[in-house]
Amino acid sequence: MGLLSLAIWTPIFFGAVLLAFGRDEHAGMVRWIALIGALAALAVTVPLYTGFEVGSAAMQFVEKSVWIERFNVHYHLGVDGISLWLILLTAFITVIVVVAGWEVITTRVNQYMGAFLILSGLMIGVFSAQDAMLFYVFFEATLIPMYLIIGIWGGPNKIYAAFKFFLYTLLGSLLMLVALIYLYTQSGGSFALADWYKLPLGSHAQTLLFFAFFAAFAVKVPMWPVHTWLPDVHVEAPTGGSAVLAAIMLKLGAYGFLRFSLPILPDASHQWAGLMIGLSLVAVIYVGLVAMVQQDMKKLVAYSSVAHMGFVTLGFFVFSDLGVSGAIVQMISHGFVSAAMFLAIGVLYDRVHSREIASYGGVVNTMPRFAAFALLFTMANCGLPGTAGFVGEWMVILAAVKANFWVGLLAASALIFGAAYSLWMFKRVYLGAPANDDVKGLTDINAREFLVMALLAIAVLYMGVYPKPFTDVMDPSVAELLRHVAVSKLPN
Repeated sequence: MGLLSLAIWTPIFFGAVLLAFGRDEHAGMVRWIALIGALAALAVTVPLYTGFEVGSAAMQFVEKSVWIERFNVHYHLGVDGISLWLILLTAFITVIVVVAGWEVITTRVNQYMGAFLILSGLMIGVFSAQDAMLFYVFFEATLIPMYLIIGIWGGPNKIYAAFKFFLYTLLGSLLMLVALIYLYTQSGGSFALADWYKLPLGSHAQTLLFFAFFAAFAVKVPMWPVHTWLPDVHVEAPTGGSAVLAAIMLKLGAYGFLRFSLPILPDASHQWAGLMIGLSLVAVIYVGLVAMVQQDMKKLVAYSSVAHMGFVTLGFFVFSDLGVSGAIVQMISHGFVSAAMFLAIGVLYDRVHSREIASYGGVVNTMPRFAAFALLFTMANCGLPGTAGFVGEWMVILAAVKANFWVGLLAASALIFGAAYSLWMFKRVYLGAPANDDVKGLTDINAREFLVMALLAIAVLYMGVYPKPFTDVMDPSVAELLRHVAVSKLPN
């Protein structure tokens, strides 16, 4: 079994083992098995980085075998500089979520931990798949564990949120399936992405396919105006579910644009770039303003995620090395920062059982160590230089300015809105005198919570101070992607 298969199936195997446990009297053993499984899954992804040939744009660690022979479907895996960091991010966040839920989850612990491990393997499958049908299977399968996580361990309106999440994302994916079948017929019966990159497609066909893929990927990102499911889901999801949803699942849609829309449909991508940039700017500006008026901390960070992901789609559609690289860096940095923000909110919720900003005030007086971490993550959410939140946004803004000054100016305004809603929330929650008896009775983070916050803080600072290892890996693959985008696929 190759490294990519191990990365996919190790967490799925451990997740399946956990599901075999029954009652919660085995919860202690279940937690340790889940941690061992998450660490093992992270360990098998490390050789992907250490053995990765940095200067190459080719797919590496390739595995290929026949899966459904009749339809020429293959179990075809590979990783390049675009997907490598997303795989590592997925494995890392899974460890964080398992540790974060150690004491918080007390019912159906085996199912909770098992769902996250299975979800982790499926998401790595999405980032590894080089066969379109394999990609689709993994892409859709991720809905099931996340649906269960929201629907079982969520808040009071968890069933409504779970259905909304499932139906929104499923509807768009059905249109993507139609597009995949069309491309399969046009390629003479191949689901290999490499074959589809060479297809000559007419302008009308490209446009229809572009919007079919848009329906699937834009909802997942989510782009404005199909973002409305995200705040409801974040509010109702358990803390671990929100962390994984924001840190990784939103990236599945962005990754889809890189693997399908841009290289297969370059003419349509250029034709509709203005629309994509416009929608991205609305997300960056309007949704940032919406975040400023939120009273629920989770909902504020959820809208913040929509705004930050707007930089990702903006970077894709300015069609430059700097823009696409910046967008990928933004995907990874947002994974660290958004997970940290939601887990920090979870720490407060576990103690006070409220997400309302008005329920807090003066937390720094009773939880100084925690407040220090929260300040770092808030600054990263603002895009402070020296943190992970700055690097990708700055690269995308520079690329946007080079493409069109006014687009860059509008994108840069988001840094102001981001600072406004992030710092205002921090001021109301953490600063001043203790607001009430609940805040006065708070205890600072324990060793387990400190470990979770410290690991995320190290990731946020390392990427902010020294992003070179991240960009070096992705640069050749980004150049190869843009080579496909620059070549017209219209038939002669």
